[in-house]
Amino acid sequence: MPTLVHEFSWPDRVVVGTIGVPGARTFYLQVRAGTQLVSIALEKQQSALLAENIDEILDQLITVEGNRFSVPTSTPLELVDNDQLEAVQEQFRAGAMSLGWDPTTAQVVIEAHPITDIDADDNDESPDEDGANETEMLLVRMPVGTARAFAKRTREIVGAGRPTCPLCGYPMDADGHICILPEV
Repeated sequence: MPTLVHEFSWPDRVVVGTIGVPGARTFYLQVRAGTQLVSIALEKQQSALLAENIDEILDQLITVEGNRFSVPTSTPLELVDNDQLEAVQEQFRAGAMSLGWDPTTAQVVIEAHPITDIDADDNDESPDEDGANETEMLLVRMPVGTARAFAKRTREIVGAGRPTCPLCGYPMDADGHICILPEV
């Protein structure tokens, strides 16, 4: 079966957002170009690493001598996107992800592949090492300003979780919290 590639070369919108309450949120990477809308589920940690690594790529590009890419050091105000996610229909849950830089188009590139079930009991056909049994993937290319805005929003979304207990430092749930104090 050929891989269905959800490709966005110049998306109108690319954001990470959540559905649910802190402590029980589901994170989504959502991309839209025109009427094409794709939402994939992410882990909180995947979201955080994605934002961190995008900022690292952009910060490294700034230091390149003779850099011709006009990488912003902060988020351009016109690219700030604090709107909610659009209607979410989960395409797949992300497993392996990769991040790169395309100097020919001056874009940050995100690839997301679904979690694959490699349990031999459920699947007589085991996946090829090159992902030949993969059914779909997401490929997003975004310009540097959009990437900077994406990283900023993602950091804010990740940081908007449960408050931290001032005594033990662990997250507090809305329905109660039992401190786990270190032994002395």
